[in-house]
Amino acid sequence: MIELKTNGPAPGLAGLAGLFQSQIEDLDRRLEEFGARLMPTAMHPWMNPDQETQLWPHEFNPVYESYDRIFGCGGHGWSNLQSVHLNLPFSSDEEFGRLHAAIRILMPLLPALAASSPLVDGRRANWLDARMAYYRTNSERVPSVTGRVIPEAVFTHREYKERIFDPMYRDIAPLDPQGILRHEWLNSRGAIARFDRGSIEIRVLDIQECPSADLGVLMLIDAALKALVKERWTPFAEQKNVKTEPLETIFLQCIEKAECAPVADRDYLRLLGIESEDPVLAGGVWKHLFAELGHEFKQRDAKACAALEWILEHGSLSTRILNRLTEGLDVDSLHFIYAELCECLAQGRLFR
Repeated sequence: MIELKTNGPAPGLAGLAGLFQSQIEDLDRRLEEFGARLMPTAMHPWMNPDQETQLWPHEFNPVYESYDRIFGCGGHGWSNLQSVHLNLPFSSDEEFGRLHAAIRILMPLLPALAASSPLVDGRRANWLDARMAYYRTNSERVPSVTGRVIPEAVFTHREYKERIFDPMYRDIAPLDPQGILRHEWLNSRGAIARFDRGSIEIRVLDIQECPSADLGVLMLIDAALKALVKERWTPFAEQKNVKTEPLETIFLQCIEKAECAPVADRDYLRLLGIESEDPVLAGGVWKHLFAELGHEFKQRDAKACAALEWILEHGSLSTRILNRLTEGLDVDSLHFIYAELCECLAQGRLFR
């Protein structure tokens, strides 16, 4: 796995796709001499992580060795995964609380938009977002590290420390007596508060086939979160009262079925401005959000917005991959499809 990120905070998302694309092209040129290339999607479809995982031997090696000793990093949820992390800033307890409330509400729907991991060990997985299915259970030895992935309803630094950090540090201490892992980044929820740098990091997004698709997804998420923070549909007081359990139910359905997951919780739909007596498919919720908010960012990055519209119309990358594998999951078919995905990444185009 290779990590690409902005060199410090970016003022906005528009234009970043081109920067990431140029770095991908440079890396692919460097990899040519090794007969290798970069592959998109959130999981390698036939990697055997139990046999192929190697721990990073350089900087931070003690951290990786501690994780491996405690949790065992040879599984899919640890070494066979690629994701997009979105860090959003806050500058006060008030801003943190509003942002955290908004992220909790939107998080269950994120796999419906971003799922790209439908295959595991060369076979169709039981979920369209298999990466998140494995991620949910990779820290089971110390459950407080991941919690329920959907963060607890806490809205101040003090609450976060008392209900998330303190229990997590206490529970890991017998297994980590030197305190190597006693840091905020031990927290493995789907969104983690980084008070050390004034941001919340969203971690549940599968990587797409090219940066334009990633940025299109991020632009809609960013717009929806801003709308929630500004109380476009529901007041902050109501957002704070949303329990974790119903959010987790929707989240699990979206992990399994992505955009085809039915969202039947009417109270939840109202949080996003949808009044419906009948269930609404998760993909339909995203189309509603784009219809309401798309005008706010359409002009900023036309290519990323076009990629987003393609995803909303034709389904998640997981769905599109499986639609191309209707004749079977033999090795040749997998190699053909994922070679095409590598071309999509190299050329910055969508998988159609």
